[in-house]
Amino acid sequence: MEGDSVTLKTNVEVCDGDTILWKYGAGKSFIAKMKKNKQIVSTYNDTDERFRNRLKLDNQTGSLIITNITTQHAGLYEVQISGVKWSSKIFSVSVCARLPVPVISRDCLSSSSSSSSQQNCSLVCSVVNVGHVTLSWYKGNSLLSSISVSNLSISLSLPLEVEYQDNNSYSCVLNNPISNQTTHLDINILCHICEDPPDSVSLIVLIFAASSDTRGRPSRFSFVQTKITKNDPPDSVSLIVLIFAAAAAGSLLIVVSVVTCCICKKCRKKGQES
Repeated sequence: MEGDSVTLKTNVEVCDGDTILWKYGAGKSFIAKMKKNKQIVSTYNDTDERFRNRLKLDNQTGSLIITNITTQHAGLYEVQISGVKWSSKIFSVSVCARLPVPVISRDCLSSSSSSSSQQNCSLVCSVVNVGHVTLSWYKGNSLLSSISVSNLSISLSLPLEVEYQDNNSYSCVLNNPISNQTTHLDINILCHICEDPPDSVSLIVLIFAASSDTRGRPSRFSFVQTKITKNDPPDSVSLIVLIFAAAAAGSLLIVVSVVTCCICKKCRKKGQES
């Protein structure tokens, strides 16, 4: 498991004069060395940065200790012991990432488009950045559905549809060979989150102003537009206001013309309201 310390044991008692070499990967790069008689213990931090400040050697057995291990440290390790006798041993190390907690959410899009949305609640359980795991839905202790992935750093999601009045116990479980994470479903909370979006109002204000010089010629024009819109409007009301102002010949003359156009659509989902 990521974050743990792992010890690769030689299972031998190192004698004076023995030399122990640890190698990693297909290229068999040196990562640690120990000479028993001279009490020399060294780790090759510069050979592979992933092992920097993570390796230790047992002074009696030459066993290799990897601290705060991650998935980057998975692979093959080889130890060679030379002295009175020569021996070697190969270790295969697999590291599982710590599992995130599955997140259960309401799938509002599916709920609104489904023909059975009046009776059923559409849910989805999801996780991100996982690999070599299985994501499952359970009803009590019974498996309903599952999906597995062997890739690294992938996102998973698994849908579920339940009745609003369902009193059964549901849970979403993420697991790998050595651990699992479980999230329990609370129907009473999640299945009442989606609401119809309120009607929105789009307001567009156009201001056109002209000022005149002493000879009555226009000298300046300005144009301002403001728009206020709520997200995803099912119905809209547009209001256009046009204001024209003019000043001329030393006296102030204001002419205001207001044109209002309102387009209203009837509320959708009449069936739900009825």
